[in-house]
Amino acid sequence: MKKKIIKGLVVLLCMFSIFFFSTDNSVESTNKSNRVILEITNLFHKDLNHKEKQEIIDTFFVPVRKMAHYTIYFILGISLVSFLREFSIPIRRLILLSIFLAFLYACSDEVHQLFVPGRSGQFSDVLLDTFGASCGVLLYYLIFRRRLKQYE
Repeated sequence: MKKKIIKGLVVLLCMFSIFFFSTDNSVESTNKSNRVILEITNLFHKDLNHKEKQEIIDTFFVPVRKMAHYTIYFILGISLVSFLREFSIPIRRLILLSIFLAFLYACSDEVHQLFVPGRSGQFSDVLLDTFGASCGVLLYYLIFRRRLKQYE
């Protein structure tokens, strides 16, 4: 029972994190992405001028944002399948349900962004998010497949 609660809280924490990031308006969201890019850049190149920094931001802005989508949903996929495993659901249903719930959450997240100033909901992000969650679920399955076989 304790494991269910902890795993459920991890799922909720992950979902809250996604929701929290989605509440940023376009300026706040862009600034966060830019700060991440510049922090990573500063690890390798400390003496760049403003123009060089801007070129790096322009180059890596989209990949960093897409990687953030993929990563947080990868974590959500792992946490969902781990939580749902506590309910002794057959393995195929467990995998599909985990991916489906991540897909639904990704849809709700993109709809939520339609109401945030300067943000937009994009189906391509739903697909990327679902792909990230699916990879997380697949990794979980590959690591724990021997234990999961008992549910088949």
